[in-house]
Amino acid sequence: MYQFLRPYLFRLDPERAHALTLSALRMTGKFAPLRWLFTQLFRVPSNPVEAFGLKFKNPVGLAAGYDKDGIAIHGLDTLGFGHIEIGTVTPLPQDGNPRPRVFRLLEDEAVINRMGFPSRGTEFMQTQLDPNLYVGLVERLFGFRPRFFVAYPRATSAVLGVNIGKNKNTPNEEAVFDYLALLQNYSRLAGYIAINVSSPNTVGLRQLQGRAELEFLLTRLHEQRLLEEKRWEKKVPLLVKLAPDLSESELDDALGVILQTHMDGVIATNTTLAREGLRSSQQNESGGLSGSPLTARSEAVLRQIIKRVGGQIPIVSVGGIMSPENAKRRLDMGATLVQIYTGLIYRGPGLVKEIVRAL
Repeated sequence: MYQFLRPYLFRLDPERAHALTLSALRMTGKFAPLRWLFTQLFRVPSNPVEAFGLKFKNPVGLAAGYDKDGIAIHGLDTLGFGHIEIGTVTPLPQDGNPRPRVFRLLEDEAVINRMGFPSRGTEFMQTQLDPNLYVGLVERLFGFRPRFFVAYPRATSAVLGVNIGKNKNTPNEEAVFDYLALLQNYSRLAGYIAINVSSPNTVGLRQLQGRAELEFLLTRLHEQRLLEEKRWEKKVPLLVKLAPDLSESELDDALGVILQTHMDGVIATNTTLAREGLRSSQQNESGGLSGSPLTARSEAVLRQIIKRVGGQIPIVSVGGIMSPENAKRRLDMGATLVQIYTGLIYRGPGLVKEIVRAL
């Protein structure tokens, strides 16, 4: 079906096509008959994995960036993912960067984006995840409680991760307050929290990967996590998402801080600013590059991380996973979980099932 639909989607502006597919998945998640149908169509074999103290039904997840506001998690859950990472969410709503800001590089099977954390803000996302907040909001707006056909927030079969980031206008010296606020918001609601300090599309954000800056941020987050654990009697794992463009010494410093501050895992990698070997005429657009050109770079970073952490914490590998072979190679290299995004654009939602079946 996707091979039939793809030419029509690719005629649309990339961001418009994305909004269309996200809306379709949102509708799928809201109506029980569609949820049942999609669950049957995309049913995947069981391949359980344990990581960060959590149980995943399979090692294949959705990378952050697809569902930035958590509006389609129940539709996405029908596609067979073992985990779904939503966000990046920011404390306050923000529009992100001016359009156009997403570009398909068809010759390279790649995408360049410079979205810049467009977000409806944490208050909105919390209503998508918390049944009490959601039902209260619907009652205030429409005067009734959602019941049979409307799927208001409930548990997903996939582990739910929340990717958090600072607002664009928050200076780096005050970024810790944004991250602390978001940690408090989602400690109860998320299966895990991913700390995004590696997007290339928010000015200055990647500076937070420096040793001193990262140590300050992660130390405060770990301290707050301990308080939240006592409050909710639930430990939320903290994962740090790193860039693929760090030098060997910079990556080694970042990993040292991650281990020192008791983080639970690493997500490697975010998009890259590199442009080597591209053929598309749009290769010079600014922003983060994802897709096939990122495969080798992401594998190289994964190899270095595995060597440095020595099995002390699990690693989630993402970036350039476009096929079952790519995913299996990352797991064979030592990753515990994998995530996909751009592969879905070029291969379609059936890629999840294909990967799990190949493992």
